[in-house]
Amino acid sequence: MPELSGRGAVVVGGTSGIGRAVAAALAAAGAGVVVNGRDPAAVDRVSSELGAVGVPGSAASVAEQLVATCAAEFGAVDVLVNCAGIAEPDGSSILTVRPEQWRTLLDSHLETVFATCRAAAPLMVEQGRGTIINTGSFAYLGDYGGTGYAAGKGAVTSLTLAIAAELREHGIRANVICPGARTRLSTGDAYEAKIHELHQRGMLDELSTQGALEAPPPDYAAQLYLYLATDRAKDITGQIFIAAGNFVGRFERPTPSIVAYRDHNGEPPWSLDELERKVR
Repeated sequence: MPELSGRGAVVVGGTSGIGRAVAAALAAAGAGVVVNGRDPAAVDRVSSELGAVGVPGSAASVAEQLVATCAAEFGAVDVLVNCAGIAEPDGSSILTVRPEQWRTLLDSHLETVFATCRAAAPLMVEQGRGTIINTGSFAYLGDYGGTGYAAGKGAVTSLTLAIAAELREHGIRANVICPGARTRLSTGDAYEAKIHELHQRGMLDELSTQGALEAPPPDYAAQLYLYLATDRAKDITGQIFIAAGNFVGRFERPTPSIVAYRDHNGEPPWSLDELERKVR
């Protein structure tokens, strides 16, 4: 029996790039797949190619329809994958970004994930099972500069960890994958110029620059999405993974290190001189 036989899956952003590769991998593993994208023609084409069901439109606007369609067609929503996103505008920085550009970036990343997770979570709780796989980015570390893209991906990561903690008792898993793959967002003259600029400014080291310019096909990253969708990963939740070619990594959860400490009961606040000695 295929790994995902009898399972229902929704793939947001499933018409191109990583989302298309993930939808294909899930379908090949036996899942019934609902493919979503903004372009109706692309949704029709990909759903026909994969034997999937297509629901076009902005995922934030059709989230309830995506979930209802998956449940009606395949009996359940076992897997939700969010792969939609848009690139930071060329040359965008905190010095130049316009408020409407900021809102568009947050809507494309954070609002889409919120809407689809909010639509799917109650049904998954009712089922007593489900897995959510959201797409983050190395950009959440801030190394690539930018504004709304980095903020949106950082917020998606935090939201996913919160969902994982809240829904674990209901048998639902939630994880993040930060993929490295050649897609429409990571190709073209403007993209390459941006990577070279970041390298020249000292924001990206040589290894990161080469990795960004020579990204592998999305099929490699899709395998980790597939793994997390299966019962093989039944104990994995609240994790932040990296998938780039045949490199699979994990960001460890940050834990605080002690910079300075003394008991506040009976002790005054740190002075500036003390903080200077401790913090620098």
